[in-house]
Amino acid sequence: MAPDDFVMTLDSDEESPSEAVAHAKFSGSKVVDEAQLDPALTFDISGDPYTDLFHGVANYTDVVKSGSKPNPISMDDIIARRRFRSSSGKRKHQEDGDESGGGSSELENVESHEEEDSDGEESVFLEHDEEEARKFDDPLATSDETGSESDGADSQGDGSELELEAAGSSGDDSASETEAQKAKKKAFFSSDVPSSEQHSSFLTMNLSRPVLKGLTSLGFHTPTPIQAATIPIGLLGKDVVGNAVTGSGKTAAFIIPMIERLLYRDRGKRAAATRCLILVPTRELAVQCYDVGKKLAAHTDIQFCLVVGGLSLKSQEVALKARPDVVIATPGRLIDHLRNSPAFALDALDVLVLDEADRMLSDGFADELGEIIKACPVSRQTMLFSATMTDSVDELIKMSLNKPVRLFVDPKRSVARGLVQEFVRVRAGREADRSALLVALCTRTFKSGVLVFLRSKKLAHQMRVVFGLLGMSCEELHGDLTQEQRLRALQLFRDGQVNYLMATDLASRGLDIKGIETVINYDMPSQLSQYLHRVGRTARAGRKGRSVTLVGESDRKVLKAAIKRAAGEDQVRHRTVPSEIVARWSKKLESLKGEIAGVLTEEKEEKQLRQAEMEVTKGQNILEHEAEIYSKPARTWFQTGKDKQQSKNLSKRQYDSNFQKDNSMDGEAPGTKTRAEKPKRDKFSGLTRRAKRRKLASEEDSREDRRSTDAAIRTAKKAARPAKIGVPSRPASRRKQKRKGGGSSKAGFSHDQGLRASQREGIHAKRGDAAMSKIKGKGRK
Repeated sequence: MAPDDFVMTLDSDEESPSEAVAHAKFSGSKVVDEAQLDPALTFDISGDPYTDLFHGVANYTDVVKSGSKPNPISMDDIIARRRFRSSSGKRKHQEDGDESGGGSSELENVESHEEEDSDGEESVFLEHDEEEARKFDDPLATSDETGSESDGADSQGDGSELELEAAGSSGDDSASETEAQKAKKKAFFSSDVPSSEQHSSFLTMNLSRPVLKGLTSLGFHTPTPIQAATIPIGLLGKDVVGNAVTGSGKTAAFIIPMIERLLYRDRGKRAAATRCLILVPTRELAVQCYDVGKKLAAHTDIQFCLVVGGLSLKSQEVALKARPDVVIATPGRLIDHLRNSPAFALDALDVLVLDEADRMLSDGFADELGEIIKACPVSRQTMLFSATMTDSVDELIKMSLNKPVRLFVDPKRSVARGLVQEFVRVRAGREADRSALLVALCTRTFKSGVLVFLRSKKLAHQMRVVFGLLGMSCEELHGDLTQEQRLRALQLFRDGQVNYLMATDLASRGLDIKGIETVINYDMPSQLSQYLHRVGRTARAGRKGRSVTLVGESDRKVLKAAIKRAAGEDQVRHRTVPSEIVARWSKKLESLKGEIAGVLTEEKEEKQLRQAEMEVTKGQNILEHEAEIYSKPARTWFQTGKDKQQSKNLSKRQYDSNFQKDNSMDGEAPGTKTRAEKPKRDKFSGLTRRAKRRKLASEEDSREDRRSTDAAIRTAKKAARPAKIGVPSRPASRRKQKRKGGGSSKAGFSHDQGLRASQREGIHAKRGDAAMSKIKGKGRK
């Protein structure tokens, strides 16, 4: 093709260079490029081209504030400010006789002295402590010493002592069931025994390809015992009560059959409905379940929604309006949406799952759980799971289960096989040394990946301040923090940026945090189930871990029960911390009491300032947007304020009872009754018989009206409800067909009242009736 054959258009570029190149190509001449690059020229892409313009001032960065919420109060900033003030005060006290001058050199000296003063006392103390640690070497110094002979011999000897103690009371906590209880369980649970076929792979479970693809992407190839037992039963739609050791994959055990069943649901705008609900006791566990569900359903069109407290209500309402397939929620926020979000309901629910069901069935969640059960349809599948699941019929009957299948993979409630349990004795009269023991363990032996459980939020916060003052990277996790702070603390600990996490029992249920090497119990709970959940945060999914528990004299009963649940004889050890080390740390912590009090006081003042700023902002918003604010409907709750407070107090007393060894609580005598336990006044007390009868009659009338209204509502909802999973939808019936005959249509009230057209009861006779004509005929004769 000749170069003249190219045709230029109005939108094309100039072709003169290409013509020149083509002409040179055909003519054989060389084209000289006018823009030649220097091969010695290099581009520095790492530097800033405007450095010379700002003359070294380019290090300043922009301050960007996101959102209207203030930044949370940082304990590290408060500790750093106090250190700076104390060090500068010492420096000023030393140089109060000197004259001011020198400029920059003096500032450099002050900074260097500040650094030395801030770290000097701690560094000297820690160095001296390391020297003492070499003298008093810990018998179980690291997690790698299990192969050493001396440590193994010491630990085995101590373990045998503990076992001898446990052997003395072998029948303390194993209560035998009565015949009546056995008969009740036999009638309540299903008699169908699960198939003994052991699935060695997910491929033998008849799962769909999207589910298998999601399992492969997560690295799941072989099901755990609880998964192999639960998934086939869950696919059949039967109710399940499951129990397995911590870290055995219970979350995937109920999410996999849920996703598989949802793949066969009806699709379309009218068929969209919330069909599965997962209830969990804590927000962090809900976030974890949401993450696992999203990953397993990554290759499907199943939608998940997270509904927990501490997050935006409006965004959750928008997500629920789209009718997601699976909702993962905490009870309080779910009830809030059920009552105040008109577009959300549980009428089409097919699967209800309670994770950590023994906690959900406790008295603290009883009212909320009952309200949620009322909103769920009766014809649903219910699955309950926990590491300490109960099989008591009296508790399970609240869930309206239909012949549930009992899958107890771990009926003895044993701990994980890779867990090494260590116990540190706290002698009588030395309870004040617990803090010193904790600091000694963390500074000498366990230096990373340590989760510390404490019984109260106040104590967890105080120990977080202590660790911060000692220069140890630490975060806290409890209910007094905002949701953003809680998630941030978990993320920092999961990423290894923080070595220690001070937590309450908020973190003891279901959380799977990789990297936890050691769990330290500041005090032993009085219930074995709570202890098993705590130590179950480590040694998960076949990995190894270690738990260290500070045991007092009043904790012997739970100690013996915990030793019996050990996976092996060599998995229980007794750790002894040298008394000299404990005494030195006690003295050090005693000297830090003033500094701890100062940090807490400064934090309290900052919180009060933040609260005052929020009140001012709130008042301004009310003044500017009063009409808009008060036009919104008030949010309702199913309990009154008094009932809600009583439920909260009951939950608090139940939690406090886990750490109290006697019956007295809050300074009360063991036999005294609290205000909540006093008998309530009868609603008919003080009324006459006539007033009582009138009140009963009015209540009966209102009950009848409510019953008929509820029946009409149920009928309307049932007609609009989508079909069950796997059941084909019914074709629309043609009700509005005109009849060819001339028969008169009957009124709807005749069907409702049970009247027939032939039975004309209560209707006046007419003149043309047969009876009247006969009577008239008789009169004529």
